[in-house]
Amino acid sequence: MSVFVASWAMLFAALFMSYAVLRIRAPMWPPEGTGRLPLGLPAIASVVLALSSASLQRGKSLVRLGNSSPYLGHLSDAILLGLAFLLLQSTAWWSLWHQGLTIRSGLYGAVFYLLTCFHALHVLVGLLFLGWLVPGALGGRDLGGRLGRLGVVTIYWHFVGIVWGVMFIFVYLV
Repeated sequence: MSVFVASWAMLFAALFMSYAVLRIRAPMWPPEGTGRLPLGLPAIASVVLALSSASLQRGKSLVRLGNSSPYLGHLSDAILLGLAFLLLQSTAWWSLWHQGLTIRSGLYGAVFYLLTCFHALHVLVGLLFLGWLVPGALGGRDLGGRLGRLGVVTIYWHFVGIVWGVMFIFVYLV
């Protein structure tokens, strides 16, 4: 998982560097006639994704301590909060699209959707990984013996959250 996450980290770093170069070379960012991106939904989505990561981490910590009974609740919370993140992100895209910021509205729109949709795809993959943990949590099996699986998925989910935090700062705030 370390190699997997490192390779994705390099890919996201390359995307962020490309974004930085485009911004530096642009005479004005965002382009004239394009308003700043709204912060409300993305900020809420950031908190939601952070809470999801914290819930998963808490559940993993409890399993590590030998108390796996509350794990299913923490895993369920992580999944529901991850889905809420995608819903908030979709709502933000829908709103921006109807305000005129589309992929075809220029480099600004294209780069925005490339970055945020690529991240959302990784959130979706993370949700599939989280779903992969559900049968073990439902079956009442000894989750302590599955700490490797829990650890790998937790690392990936934290990675997705960290990437979003960086993206939120550079795309929405800076």
